[in-house]
Order: sequence, then C-alpha cells, then structure tokens
Amino acid sequence: MGHEAWHEPYESLSPETRDMHRAIISLMEELEAVDWYQQRADVTHDAELKAVIEHNRDEEIEHAMMTLEWIRRRSPKFDTNARTYLFTEGPITEVEKKMEEAAKGGPAGAPGAPSNGPLAIGSLKPGATP
Repeated sequence: MGHEAWHEPYESLSPETRDMHRAIISLMEELEAVDWYQQRADVTHDAELKAVIEHNRDEEIEHAMMTLEWIRRRSPKFDTNARTYLFTEGPITEVEKKMEEAAKGGPAGAPGAPSNGPLAIGSLKPGATP
C-alpha cells in the first residue's frame, strides 16, 4: 500500500476510517506540492516558467481545498473547528475565547454572536417574532 502508513491492522479499520485516512494523506500530499511549487517559483529566473509553476501551485491549492471540504463534510469535529477558525478576523489564538464569550452573551459583533442587524433572519418557526 505504498507509504500510506496504516498504524493499525487495515482489516480492523472501518471503511470510513480508511477513507478519512486516504483523504488526510491526499491533503498532506497536495500541501507538500504547494510548498515545492512555491519554492521553485521563488528561485526560477525565467518569467514564463515561473508563471507555469505558479499556475501549477494554484491548482494544488484548489485540490487541497476540495479535499479539506470533503473531510469537513464527513467529520463533525473538523466541521466545528472550521466554522470556529476559518474566515475570522484578529489573532487566531483568540478566536476560541471570543466564541466562548459570545456563547455566554459576551461582546456584540464577536464571532458567533447573535446578530440583530438588518440581515438577521430570526426564528423560522411559524408565528415567532425575530
């Protein structure tokens, strides 16, 4: 099985665990390719070759994101953490603290805080008021 490094007996693993492992290995390989292409682009002197290498790097980023999305859709923990940390502002190490504050009714505008702005949807239950 190549370098897939199963750490437990393959036949003992569930099909879901096997597929998740394959996805994680694929994500690692895509990110490694991004790194390699970026390094090559940095040292390439020919502008046309550099453009080709950067294009290839960007394709690998696309592949990595597609794989990451597949993982997110199948793992509730990945999903929760992606929703917590991705597309946020400010120091990454403070995101979780802000989410916890918002859940306790903390500062308005914190990630995850309820919105009362013009785009708030409110309750979707019949007869409920926003």
